[in-house]
Amino acid sequence: MKMLRFRTSSIRSLNQEIQCTVRLLDDTEISCNIQRDTKGQFLLDHVCNHYSLLEKDYFGIRYVDSEKQRHWLEPNKSIVKQLKSQQPYTMCFRVKFYPHEPMKIKEELTRYLLYLQLKRDVYHGRLLCPFADAAYLGACIVQAELGDYDPEEHPADYISEFRLFPKQTHKLERKIMELHKTELRGQCPALAELNLLQRAHTLETYGVDPHPCKDFTGSTAFLGFTATGFVVFQGNKRIHLLKWADVSKLKFEGKTFYVIGVQKEKKLVLTFHTSTPAACKHLWKCGVENQAFYKCAKSSQIRTVTSGNVFFKGSRFRYSGRVAKEVIEASSKIQREPPEVHRSNFAQSKSFNSLSNKHLIMNMEPLLPALPGPIESDDVSADGGLLALKDSVHLSPLKPPGLQVGLGEEAGDVFTAAEQGGADPMAKERTGGVDLLFESPVKLLRELHANRELQEELEAERERQRAQEAETREVQRMLGSGIRLLTGNAQLNACMRSFARLLAVGLGLLLVLLPLLLVLLESDIDVSFLHDIRQTPEFQQFHYEYYCPLRRWLLCRLQAVMEKLSGD
Repeated sequence: MKMLRFRTSSIRSLNQEIQCTVRLLDDTEISCNIQRDTKGQFLLDHVCNHYSLLEKDYFGIRYVDSEKQRHWLEPNKSIVKQLKSQQPYTMCFRVKFYPHEPMKIKEELTRYLLYLQLKRDVYHGRLLCPFADAAYLGACIVQAELGDYDPEEHPADYISEFRLFPKQTHKLERKIMELHKTELRGQCPALAELNLLQRAHTLETYGVDPHPCKDFTGSTAFLGFTATGFVVFQGNKRIHLLKWADVSKLKFEGKTFYVIGVQKEKKLVLTFHTSTPAACKHLWKCGVENQAFYKCAKSSQIRTVTSGNVFFKGSRFRYSGRVAKEVIEASSKIQREPPEVHRSNFAQSKSFNSLSNKHLIMNMEPLLPALPGPIESDDVSADGGLLALKDSVHLSPLKPPGLQVGLGEEAGDVFTAAEQGGADPMAKERTGGVDLLFESPVKLLRELHANRELQEELEAERERQRAQEAETREVQRMLGSGIRLLTGNAQLNACMRSFARLLAVGLGLLLVLLPLLLVLLESDIDVSFLHDIRQTPEFQQFHYEYYCPLRRWLLCRLQAVMEKLSGD
C-alpha cells in the first residue's frame, strides 16, 4: 500500500490533511493524504499515475454517501465537500465510460483494466449473456488467469475454483473447460483478454450500470446508458433503446426522471420514478455525462444543462472532460514504450472470489441490483460499519477516565473494609456527632405536638387558607372561561377572513390561468413562450393523460344530452 501526499498552493491548508483510500479494480488499495481543498481531478490523476495510465478518460472514481447513494467524484469540486462523511474516505476506481469499440484502445494496460471491470460485471450479474457467450467469456478469463490447460496441474474440478458467475452450474463449468482445453489453447493473457472484450462489447448489457426505478404503470424497470444510447430493461429483456442522436433532453424533478426524444418521427416522453430524489439526481447526472461523452464531436460543444423548465430553475450540471472521439484521437498519437502490465495471479483471483461473500454480508448496500445477481459490495463505503459502531458505543455519556478510576478505588476500599469486618476507629465519633446534631430539634417537635391548644389554632388557620384558595380558584376559572370564549371567537373570525382571502386569490388565479390554459390546449398560436410551455414533459403528460380523456368524456356527455333533447 502506497502513501502519497498532495499539496496545493494554499498555505493555510497545509496542515489540514485527510486520509483517503482508493480501492482498485484488482481489489488492492492505495492510500494518500489530501487537503480540504484538493479537487477530485488530483485523486484521479494519482491513481492513473500509479498505473502509468494515459488513456484515463474512460475511468472515474466512485463513492457512496451516508445514505448509501452512489456518486461519481466530480473532478472540478473539492473532495471533502463532495463526500461529507467521516474520515477515512473510501472510494473505488472503476470504468465510467465503456469504449464503444475496444479494438481502438491503443495500450494493453488500458485493455487490461477494462478486462478487470468486465470480469467484475460478469461476476456481479450486470453483464448478462446467453449460455454460449457466458461459456466463452468464462473460458477467456480462465485462459488469461491460468494459461493453457495442463492435465497434470489442473484437476477435474479446477473450473469450480473460479467463481465467475453469480449462478454457476456444472453444465456451464463443463462447457468452459471444453473451450479452455481446445479453442483458446495457445493464447497469451493479453490475447485472451482482448477476445473477451470483443465478445463482451456486442452484448446488450455491455457498459450498463443499471438504475432501478418504476415506469408510469408502476412496473419495475432498470435504466442504463451505453455508448449507443439510453436503454430500458424489464427483467432480462431490453424494451427501449433510444439512440443519443434521438435524445433531445434529460431532466428530473424530485423523484421523477424524464427522457424526451424523437422515435420514428414522433415525439417521445418517457417518465420514470426513482426511490429517492438523490437517486434521481444521480441518474440524471449520469445520463448527461454519457450523452456528452458519446454524442459530442468536441468538448467545446458541451453546454451546461439544467433540469428545470420555464417556471422552475432546477439543478445545473456540466460534464467536464474530453469526449469519446477526442479520446480515440489522442490514443492514436501515443508514442511511448508500452508500460509493463502487472496482472493478478490465480491466488489473488481466488482470494477475490472467496472474500466477496464476506463483503456482501458486512457491507450490504440497500439498493437492489438492477439486473439479477449479487450486489457489488466494494462500492459501499467501509465507513458505514465504523459509524454504526461508534454510534452504539456513545449512546450513553461516559465519565472521564480519571474520575472513574478515583471512584472505583474509593468504593473498593470502603467495601473491602466493611466486608472484612475491620474496626473503624472514627465510626463511633461520627455517630456521636450525628446524635448531638439532631437531639434538640427532635425534643422540641415532641413538645409542640403535645400542646393541644396550639394544635387547634394551627388547624383553624389551615381552614382559613383552604377557603381563600378555593375562592381564588373560582375567580380564576371564571376569568379563564371568559378569555377562552373571547379568544375562540377571535380565532374563528381570523380563520374566516383567511379563508375568504384564500378563496378570493384562488378565484383570481383561476380567472387568469384558465384562459391561458385554454389557449395552450386548444389554440394553434405559435408564440415562443407558449411553445416552450408546450414542450415541457409536465404539460404533455397533463395534456395526454388528463386533459384529453376529460375532454372526450365531456364531449360524450354533451352529445348524449343533445341527442336526448333532440329526441324529445
